[in-house]
Amino acid sequence: MNILFYHPSFDANEWIEGMQTRLPQANIRQWVKGDNQKADYAMVWLPPYECLAGRKDLKGIFALGAGVDAILKQEHENPGTLPAGVPLMRLEDTGMALQMEEYAMAKVLYYFRRMDEYRQFQSQRQWKPLPANRHEDFVVGIMGAGALGQAVAKRLVEFGFHVRTWSRSEKQIDKVISYHGQEQLSDFLQGTRVIINLLPSTPQTVGILNQSLFSQLQQKAYIINLARGSHLIEQDLLVALESGQVAGASLDVFASEPLPQMHPFWTHPRVAITPHIAAITVPQEAMDMISDNIKRIESGQQPFGIVDMGRGY
Repeated sequence: MNILFYHPSFDANEWIEGMQTRLPQANIRQWVKGDNQKADYAMVWLPPYECLAGRKDLKGIFALGAGVDAILKQEHENPGTLPAGVPLMRLEDTGMALQMEEYAMAKVLYYFRRMDEYRQFQSQRQWKPLPANRHEDFVVGIMGAGALGQAVAKRLVEFGFHVRTWSRSEKQIDKVISYHGQEQLSDFLQGTRVIINLLPSTPQTVGILNQSLFSQLQQKAYIINLARGSHLIEQDLLVALESGQVAGASLDVFASEPLPQMHPFWTHPRVAITPHIAAITVPQEAMDMISDNIKRIESGQQPFGIVDMGRGY
């Protein structure tokens, strides 16, 4: 069994040695330009065209990330980057769900306990206690109810929050109200105080965090974007912050990364920025999943995390 590895920034030795330990019978190598030797599987992120092009004998391609929009964009712009007919698989959790739970909980609690307002008071040297928010008045809506969205929803419920989700299809999550489809989006937004975006990036979801959406939320809402920068119309958010419709935003992802030095988000008093770190790939857990999936394929079983190329996730 021959396995290719390519990632523009990951430590190749860590991955090659880790996978070799898990699959001793395999020959695992880092792809370098000019390598056209046989491969049965590939573990990649943003591979150059010549890395996978024409490798129709591959049994599977493993994307080294939860989202696959960047790789699918490569294929769209340069057809053949992904050989036709070879299944593409994403990392479904591999330690990222817990990280997302931590990040989302930290931000929701920060807003719920009015820490953003107290931070402003501190800068103004004001000693000003505020009335506490009530859980029933602080509805949290999660856009995207896949593995990560469901994990975040369950954690918020444990803290007593009223949680609702919106996704492509209806989901069944204990103590969570599920909305689905475009026709239920407005119902989902009405009365929601906090939006956590965990949607996949598809042509249908690009720009979904816009003025129309903000205007349907509860007054002084909060936006937490943990999915992709392409989901957010940045100017619409700035306008909503100026009007007070949106009271604050926590952004981990951006249309242009790194965020340009002169971008207004850097200095906006109501915007908190982190550099795309809400949930990062955990190598050991990712390798566990990939090796398990390879064993499933080799034994004739259905692997996990197969990407629907039509849906884009």
